Amino acid sequence: MTIKQAKEYIKSTVNLYLKKDEFGEYRIPVVRQRPIFLLGAPGVGKTAVMEQIAQELGIALVSYSMTHHTRQSALGLPFIEEREYGGKSYRVSEYTMSEIIASIYEVMQESGIKEGILFLDEINCVSETLAPSMLQFLQYKVFGKHKVPEGWVIVTAGNPPEYNKSVREFDVVTMDRLKVLDVEAEYSVWKEYAQEQGIHNVITSYLELKKEHFYRIETTVKGRSYVTARGWEDLSQILYLYEEEGLTADETLIGQYLRNDRIVKEFTAYYDLYNKYKKNYHVKEILEGKAPEETVARAKAAAFDERLSLLSMLMDKVIGEIRERMENADYLNELVPLLKAVKTVAGNGPANAAASGNGAANAAAVSGNRAANAAAGNMARNTAAAMMEDMLAKQVEAKRKGMDSLQIANALSDADRRKHKRVIRFLEQAGKELRAGDAGEGGDAFLQIKRMFDAQVGEMKAQVSGTKEKLHSLFAFTREAFGEENEMLILVTELTVNTDSARFIGMFGCEDYQKYNGQLRLSGRQEDLRREIEKLEL
Repeated sequence: MTIKQAKEYIKSTVNLYLKKDEFGEYRIPVVRQRPIFLLGAPGVGKTAVMEQIAQELGIALVSYSMTHHTRQSALGLPFIEEREYGGKSYRVSEYTMSEIIASIYEVMQESGIKEGILFLDEINCVSETLAPSMLQFLQYKVFGKHKVPEGWVIVTAGNPPEYNKSVREFDVVTMDRLKVLDVEAEYSVWKEYAQEQGIHNVITSYLELKKEHFYRIETTVKGRSYVTARGWEDLSQILYLYEEEGLTADETLIGQYLRNDRIVKEFTAYYDLYNKYKKNYHVKEILEGKAPEETVARAKAAAFDERLSLLSMLMDKVIGEIRERMENADYLNELVPLLKAVKTVAGNGPANAAASGNGAANAAAVSGNRAANAAAGNMARNTAAAMMEDMLAKQVEAKRKGMDSLQIANALSDADRRKHKRVIRFLEQAGKELRAGDAGEGGDAFLQIKRMFDAQVGEMKAQVSGTKEKLHSLFAFTREAFGEENEMLILVTELTVNTDSARFIGMFGCEDYQKYNGQLRLSGRQEDLRREIEKLEL
């Protein structure tokens, strides 16, 4: 199966293992909760998938590589304990708590999250002294004399023997206690992940042309040669930094991440050509709707692989912007309920101030003194501002604690981390504005915060409008340069399958997409397929 299929299977299994009955007991007893064993070649994304599952389910993740453990660190250290049996005293051996079990309790204590996944990588590479204890662990969830806490699902992973000389093949007795998932690398699945993670476009456009280069492990006269998903992702990050610093990425650099001479040479040549395309095709002008005539003519005459590379560059720019717009929209949506709570406090502020400032208000009523009236009004406004400031501080504290809790539990995605940090920054800035003391027109202190929020919403709308114009220019150029066949189909399909662009179009609309999606009958093809399946009575 693919790593995507394995992810969904593990996610469903974890949900079932954590399902409880009316008495709060797990429906599947712990002893019957078979550990999952992911068996796949190195670098296919086994560890990354476990992080995603923990983040999506909101549970903790404790991850260990078993190759680093000896019998003592995994099972605990022995010590002598005095015990009495039948009226006689005996000295018996006990064991300290396993480092692995202790880590689970530490995560639960520090994060407040009581359920999670214990992920043990390279489990079939354990040391010889530890191997006999693994059977007991896999059946009873026990290291030494200490059990894995209830609510923690065990997932293990390892490489097949052909990829790792230190692998110890499990016997039937051990395998019979595992749910084994054989995972294979597949580019189409990794591509979805690559788009979500913002993997460098030169890598995905190259692999569109050379899918067979995505994952390769082979033996050559020089020894083991390999290219893995992990290698492509790490290469992506260094390429971004090289480009920021104006450095040249050559074969020496690329060969540090892709350990296959032929693929290194071909990718380096493609990268040089890719950079040439970027200069010659005026990508910025195309997306501004100002493509020079010679650029359109050159695109029309280009070979298919050059067309695909150009289209990929254009889509990368637009989808990159779309990703930023959606992150901004998610951040602003996260703020709305928090600011509504602050607004409620603002509305209650004057009433609460009336009780504390009763003397000043009464004096104003009796004497008609304008100064006394002003004092009462100021007291109400100041009290409202103080209450809002206190509410904002509490919200910041709660956000920080929540973020820290998820971080400790390894259940915080990069996107959520950025969102939480932006929310915290806004709330802190709002508190500073209140402390500055400008209550705004009408004396409503909440107007200060509302103006800040409205300004950011207005900026987002302007940015969304600009991105929609770029999207329109992309469709217009594709139609003019390539027509309405293969390249247009690729463009519409990519916008459909990409999570961010699909959300963007659903939220803000795109007439070009709706037009060509209808003409190319993508949704219709899906409906036709559904009807064919129904005919088969599956």
